[in-house]
Amino acid sequence: MKPKRCTQNARHPYKHSQPVICRFTTRVLSCRSARLCTGITRIFILAVVLYMLFPGIQTFAVDNVPYHTYNYDYWGDVYYTPAAYVPSGNYSGDELGVGSFSNPQDIFAAQDGRIYVADTGNNRIVVIDRKLNSGTVIDGFVNQGTADTFTTPSGVFVTEDNELYIADTDNLRIVALNSDGSLLRILENPKSEVLGEDFVFAPLKVSVDYADRVYTVVKNMFQGIMAFDEKANFTGFTGTIKVNISVYEKVWRYLSTKAQRERQIQFIPTEFTNVDMAPDGFVYATNFDPKGEQSVRRLNPKGQDIIKKREGQFLSGDEYWRIGREYAGPSRIVDVVYRGSGIYSILDTTRGRIFTYDHEGNLLYIFGGKGSQDGTFRNPTAIEVLDDRFLALDGHRGEIMVFTQTEYGSLINRATALRYDGDEASAVQLWEQVLKLDSNFELAYSGIGKSLLAAGDNRKAMDYLKLGMDREYYSIAFKRYRDDLLKENLGVVLTLLVVAIAVLQVRKFVLKSRKKGAVTVE
Repeated sequence: MKPKRCTQNARHPYKHSQPVICRFTTRVLSCRSARLCTGITRIFILAVVLYMLFPGIQTFAVDNVPYHTYNYDYWGDVYYTPAAYVPSGNYSGDELGVGSFSNPQDIFAAQDGRIYVADTGNNRIVVIDRKLNSGTVIDGFVNQGTADTFTTPSGVFVTEDNELYIADTDNLRIVALNSDGSLLRILENPKSEVLGEDFVFAPLKVSVDYADRVYTVVKNMFQGIMAFDEKANFTGFTGTIKVNISVYEKVWRYLSTKAQRERQIQFIPTEFTNVDMAPDGFVYATNFDPKGEQSVRRLNPKGQDIIKKREGQFLSGDEYWRIGREYAGPSRIVDVVYRGSGIYSILDTTRGRIFTYDHEGNLLYIFGGKGSQDGTFRNPTAIEVLDDRFLALDGHRGEIMVFTQTEYGSLINRATALRYDGDEASAVQLWEQVLKLDSNFELAYSGIGKSLLAAGDNRKAMDYLKLGMDREYYSIAFKRYRDDLLKENLGVVLTLLVVAIAVLQVRKFVLKSRKKGAVTVE
């Protein structure tokens, strides 16, 4: 088969390209491209020489992450990117001095830097220091003078006052402890007309806002996230997801037999999977979306989803996936962590990937994956952020996996934070550095374009906004550029207009005079 010529798309170097085919023999390196082969030969010889002279030197700067890092462009096409975060270690309970973890389900980093893990299978909460050197165990508390314990605690949250909230799932309650370990309060057996008589309160995840209002995801609860006031009174549901049924589905169900209807999908609201609290009181919540379109929501105090996204944009992790075989189906989002400056990350347990978005719903970067190598997951259950590190919990391995940001990830995080604060000008230098590492990063072009737009350089802003596929701000730049052209050339335009009018008047006068003269001669 004749090898195809190597081509490269200027905007998408990983798209529509064919690799150059080279053949290695025992003595001769033959390639279709002699220039490429010469370059490869020189690099190979230089590498051998350097290795012989300096055996300990790392000749090539190779990105040894055990997973692919990529992003989606405006059209939904995949392109590969540098790694924003790389694995930097994993910690088991034995290494922390607390014994092995058993199916841990949640992790939380308090403001003082301590890390709390819901060690579900061991019926305990493990508290770890900021540097992950050692840990202590909370396996019970005193309840009205009697020793009490946890049963499969699945969620954990710590307030600014170091009050510890635990979703004590199989004990059907939420336990709140003071910073000294004493009992603060217990939320259990809520009563309301909206709750059925057979309702079982089995909390899975818990979060608390600045006013001590409690929000909890409850097992088999489809009406929404349950909310409690500061006095532990149930106040209702928040974030209920409405299910839209198409006309076709309605007609089909109407014409179906009873047996056919029983086999069809039941149109019930989606169940939430996790919840996190932003400092401003907005709730970030994840849910399973079988269509793979939106699995994360930002809920205001009224329970309305006000998350931002472009039309047709996916907020559910991967936009494309396989129909069958291993790791098939849409991303199943099981956790969300709000990171400040409008940035939030979500965890996909299907393929073990972590997706990060900004406040406008732009996908910033993706990292992680499933496998047996260090730095990959077997069964990811929760994520958290501490300083510049990502902490991810693997329920199968019983380990805390740590990911450290790279220069690429740091640049994006800092530039996005400046953009969130409205300081586009200060972010320009960072975006330019991002483009040196990833020339396809559309948000960087858009950020630079907005800065140029604010500075009044509308023509140049149009070029960058076009590369950033920012239609809204490109239209603004175009209108301003058009107005600038009119202002700059208004004098010339008016002069030409006056001259044109004068010429027309003279011509009219001349024609009239000629006509009058012709009539007089006759």
